[in-house]
Amino acid sequence: MRARRSALPLLLLPVLLLPATAAAHPHHDHAGGFLDGVAHPLLGLDHLLAMVAVGLWAALTGGRALWALPLAFLAAMAVAGLAGTGGAAFALVEHAILASVIVLAAAVALSLRVSLAWAVPLVALFGTAHGWAHGVEGSGGLDYAAGFLIATAALHTLGVALGRLGPVALRLAGGAVALGGVALAVT
Repeated sequence: MRARRSALPLLLLPVLLLPATAAAHPHHDHAGGFLDGVAHPLLGLDHLLAMVAVGLWAALTGGRALWALPLAFLAAMAVAGLAGTGGAAFALVEHAILASVIVLAAAVALSLRVSLAWAVPLVALFGTAHGWAHGVEGSGGLDYAAGFLIATAALHTLGVALGRLGPVALRLAGGAVALGGVALAVT
């Protein structure tokens, strides 16, 4: 188990090499409102993949992780979404979003199980990046925030449901999501 725990920082290392051209939100032009909030995570492939990956990793880990990982992501995303409404720059936010896709999905594909003491802060860190992007690109209204939080929770639930299809399906889904993240990084 110790060897698997030490693999987590190694999964983060390749993210530093990702190209900055992977701007993940050129298609978003939200004026605000509930439906725009729902659309943001559903139309942004980077967001969609990362949020499904959170659910997959929660399913892989099981136990308290089933609620702790999605809740950590949602809470961090909500707080960062509020902070991001001012439009202030968040250095490397797109890199962090792509990292969330690749790292979380790779953890699933590799069946990486770590303690909640490691997993929750990592997921919250990634939730912060996604929330910031949502906040900067949205109107900052409560209806917009409610929309993206509900859509995110639904995507987490989808990931958990996919993860319940069995260990082989779980690892294949994790690998597919990780490859999707890599494809986003190189396009």
